[in-house]
Amino acid sequence: MENRTPPQYDVVIVGGGPAGLSAALMLGRSRRRVLVVDEGRPRNRFAGHMHGVLGRDHTSPLELLAEGRRELGRYDGVELREGSVVGAAPTPTPTATATATATAETGTEPTGFRVELDDGATVTARRLLVTSGLRDELPAVPGLAELWGRGVFVCPYCDGWEVRDGRIAVLAGEQPNPHQAQLMRQLSDEVVFLTGGRPIDETTRSGLLARGIRIEERPLARVASDADGELVALELADGEAVPVDALFVAPGPAPLDGLLRSLGAEHTEHPMGGSFVVVDAMGRTNVPGLWAAGNVTDPRSSVPFAMAGGNFTGAAMNAALVEEEIAAALAARERMEAWTSS
Repeated sequence: MENRTPPQYDVVIVGGGPAGLSAALMLGRSRRRVLVVDEGRPRNRFAGHMHGVLGRDHTSPLELLAEGRRELGRYDGVELREGSVVGAAPTPTPTATATATATAETGTEPTGFRVELDDGATVTARRLLVTSGLRDELPAVPGLAELWGRGVFVCPYCDGWEVRDGRIAVLAGEQPNPHQAQLMRQLSDEVVFLTGGRPIDETTRSGLLARGIRIEERPLARVASDADGELVALELADGEAVPVDALFVAPGPAPLDGLLRSLGAEHTEHPMGGSFVVVDAMGRTNVPGLWAAGNVTDPRSSVPFAMAGGNFTGAAMNAALVEEEIAAALAARERMEAWTSS
C-alpha cells in the first residue's frame, strides 16, 4: 500500500532570500532536516549590483543567492524547492505529542505545522520560519516603475556612491524624507528635494537650504527616459523638465506576510511605515513554533542585516529544538525508570 504520510522536516523555511538561506545554512550545519520553499522573486532582483556588502560589493544579488544555494548543497539535510507555500496550520507532531507535558516548563514549543505547497504537496514540520520579505510600493508616477533599480533607487548607502557628483533628485514619500536628501548632499553638490506638494516645516526647510539643497514644490508629473531606457529628466506638473542623473524615493514597505497573518501572528505599526510582525530577539512570533526573520520583520533589513538575522534565528531555532529533545529524553528516561521499578 502506498505510504501517504507527508514527509517530516525539522524546519520549513518560507522564502529563499539572504535571511532564509542563512537560516538554512545554520540548521543544515546542525544536521537538521530543512525544506526551503522559494518563488525566486527576491526584492532586489531589479538591481544589477549590491553595494555595501562586505566581500560582495558590486556583485549581482542573484549571484549571491545562487552561490548560497550551491553552498547548501553540501549539507544533505537541506532541500531546496521552487514554488510557494499556500497555507499552513498548527498540528501536534509525534515529537511534540510525546513531550508536551515535559516541555511545558522549559519554554520550548511542542507545536508542529502542516504546510501546503502550490503543487498540491503537503509536508509537516516541527517549526516554521517565514523569511518571505517585502514588496516595495512605488509612488504612482508615470515612468517611475520602469526605471526602478536603473536610475530610480531607495537607499543612499546602497546606490549613492555610483551617482556621486551627479544631478540627484529626492522625492518625498507619504512621510516627507528630507533626511534622504541630506544624505545625498554628502555625495553631490547638485541635489533637489521634491516635496510632492506636501508641506515641510521651517526647521526642515532651513536645514535643506543651508546645505545648498534646492527645494522643488511643484508636483512631479512624469519620469522621463531616453531611447535606451535611461533616466534623463523629471517632468513637473507645469511642463518644465528638470534634468537628473538619479532619483531617490521612499517606497511604501508592504511585507509579504499573508502566511504569518493567517496563523495569527501579532503585528504592529513600524516607524518607517507599514504593519510588521512582532518578533522577539531570537525571531519568535507570539504563535508557538512560528518564527520570522529578514525584511518581513523590518523594512530596514538590508542584505547584510537579513543575512545576520537569518543566521541568528537559524541558530536559535536549533537551540529550541535541542531543548525540546532534552525534555523528550528526560521524559523517556523517567518512563523507563517508572516501568522498571514497577
